[in-house]
Amino acid sequence: MTSRNSIWKTEPFLLKPAGKDYLWGGTRLNDDFSKNIAMEPLAETWECSTHPDGPSIVASGQFKGETLTKVLKWHPEYLGTHPRTHGELPILIKLIDAKKDLSVQVHPDDDYARTYENGSLGKTEMWYVLDTVGDAKLVYGFRQDMDRDKLKKSIECGTVEKYLQKVRIKKDDVFYIEAGMVHAIGAGALIAEIQESSNLTYRLFDYNRVDKNGKRRELHIEKALDVANLKGSAEPRQPLRVLKYQTGCASELLCRCKYFQVERQLINTERCRKMADFETTGNSFHVLLCVGGCGTLFVENGSSINFFRGDCIFVPADSMALKLHGKAQMLNVSC
Repeated sequence: MTSRNSIWKTEPFLLKPAGKDYLWGGTRLNDDFSKNIAMEPLAETWECSTHPDGPSIVASGQFKGETLTKVLKWHPEYLGTHPRTHGELPILIKLIDAKKDLSVQVHPDDDYARTYENGSLGKTEMWYVLDTVGDAKLVYGFRQDMDRDKLKKSIECGTVEKYLQKVRIKKDDVFYIEAGMVHAIGAGALIAEIQESSNLTYRLFDYNRVDKNGKRRELHIEKALDVANLKGSAEPRQPLRVLKYQTGCASELLCRCKYFQVERQLINTERCRKMADFETTGNSFHVLLCVGGCGTLFVENGSSINFFRGDCIFVPADSMALKLHGKAQMLNVSC
């Protein structure tokens, strides 16, 4: 490989994910998204990650075969000038296949994580529902106000489920899960998750399940009680979404918070026979996750990337001029 000190052209590249075989996973990430990862179950794929528990690998271009972590260490300018980046990738993007219910859990905020988890980030996240099977639900907070003693006793007695607010979900739903919100993805949900770059999960309840070694998974009740929002939650409503149109593309804002921004882009250049422009600035990188269809990303230097459902593309800040062609649905994530 040419020395990393060479001057590289700033152009996008494909990523290859890390896989996770958690006991609640299924086979859809291989079956529907052609991940070709030798795990069964395959519960999660970490599509864009520099987290040490599962970094992504560059799968195209001049850095092919290197971890995304290394590339961004060599070229921190790829992240942009947004204060949130601080020279490190601040987000993690996953695909999640919940064949079974996930544990009831909660994540700490940044302040708690910095203090008690060796300076880690907390974890606020957003879910975009790609598909559902059967009567899929999620847990979103509590049906009524709780207190620490009442919640702890309900966990010990195995009655905590009666206090949890369960919400039916359908394809194309969006949910914002702030740090401190008690939550769980239910069986039958296929989800794209955008979150802070953190792997901190405090389990409150895991249905008394055992892992492949016959052992119950660890619970983190005291830490969970420290950070959980114990107030009753209103049932979440879907945000107002407005499509904005330009040549060959329509886009809508799904979520904007201090950690990330997520837009859904609908690419259809077949009708207008003209490619859609994709613009970047020096402020932030972009990550394009194809969640439907296929297409091609053309770069002004003459190179191109063909992408299909499930592919993830990292676009450095202030990238060369780009154009999109095809019929596809993409999540566009930036900071």
